[in-house]
Amino acid sequence: MAPIVEDTRLTGTLDVLRSLGVVPRVASTLDGEAVKTELSGSVAEEIPAFSASGNPDILPEQVAHHARHIEEIRRLVGGRPVGDFDFVREHARRHASQKFPLEATLHAYRWSHKILSGWIRDAALAVAPADAQVRRVVAAAADFAFEYTDAISTLATAEYVAQTRRLAEAEGDRRTELLNVLLSGYDESDGRVARLLRQSGYLRQRQAYTVVVAQPVDPAEMQNRARALRLADAIKDSVRLGGVRAIVGIRNNLVAAVFSATRRQSGWTAPQSALAEKLAPELLKVGTAALIGVSADVPSTSHIPRALEQATLALECANVADRVMQYTDIPMQRMLLRHARDELRAALPTWATALHSADEKMRGALSATLHAYADTNMNVLQAARRLKVHPNTIYSRANKIEDLTGMNALTYHDLTELLLAMDCREV
Repeated sequence: MAPIVEDTRLTGTLDVLRSLGVVPRVASTLDGEAVKTELSGSVAEEIPAFSASGNPDILPEQVAHHARHIEEIRRLVGGRPVGDFDFVREHARRHASQKFPLEATLHAYRWSHKILSGWIRDAALAVAPADAQVRRVVAAAADFAFEYTDAISTLATAEYVAQTRRLAEAEGDRRTELLNVLLSGYDESDGRVARLLRQSGYLRQRQAYTVVVAQPVDPAEMQNRARALRLADAIKDSVRLGGVRAIVGIRNNLVAAVFSATRRQSGWTAPQSALAEKLAPELLKVGTAALIGVSADVPSTSHIPRALEQATLALECANVADRVMQYTDIPMQRMLLRHARDELRAALPTWATALHSADEKMRGALSATLHAYADTNMNVLQAARRLKVHPNTIYSRANKIEDLTGMNALTYHDLTELLLAMDCREV
């Protein structure tokens, strides 16, 4: 490790103590055991986090850390150069890994400063030459204690934050790997995959799994990494249901999530209510800027790839009016058109192209008329009222459609074929 960046100020305070005749003589007079006992007892009493922590390693490691500080201070005032403080880095990394709060670590350094400052000051005065000015010795000792505490606090903060970031990145990589495994499917005979899933709780029995996929209303926003991550966080944060676990990430330019919950407590108990039905109202909290598709429940991790297909289809059917679309709510006609769209395109009648072209020129008026007429049970007056046009406009558009296709849109069978042709284009 390289020496700490701010060691010049610390070295400067040592030079002043040396010029006053304190360094290196003071090193041999510093009583390390007494101050170590005082430090260990006072920190535990004054900083609640240390005594409140349930981790049995926290206090013993803090006592050992005090001993290292005392050893380092004695080394420095003994005339040795400022080192790399690697023991401070290691202690900060350890606390970050233990999830022990950084503010408590820094509080311990501030509290220790009070004790160490007095300890160094008294020893410096005891060994200072008779002609040394007391005020200068006291000030120099105080400056050294301050710069020492500042240096270790700065270094500990930087290392703690860096370690936290490294841990978060490692956790993100692990969760991304797990998400990809779940969504891609796996063979239970793959020991590595089974171990990864077992560690994360995804091989428990009687679980239900639901896949959710989402994207902004403007799909181009997924190209902005920060916005995509915000949507992923919003998906995860929106679901506040007890017993529901989630793993969320970005896959194939979509936010993808696997939610899981207990399907039934045992083979003798009734199944819980559908997980997908619980998730849908929660996901509405994400807001109006996102479209979301929700799969049906599946009973096994091996079925999750199928659930991904369902969620993707549901997302295709979502719109600003129905922002959260469940797979089970997709109309049967839409489902059939989606699964047979390639065959239907090849089988479209010759008049379909002319009808589509005319509809585009009329800004969708022909397709809107067909749907309104069907939605009002083939009632011309109600269709006209829904479209806010005169009934004669309905007849006029029906005549135009018949001129283009030879199909009478006002009859049931012809209307059905015309709607299929229009819906096939939309799908």
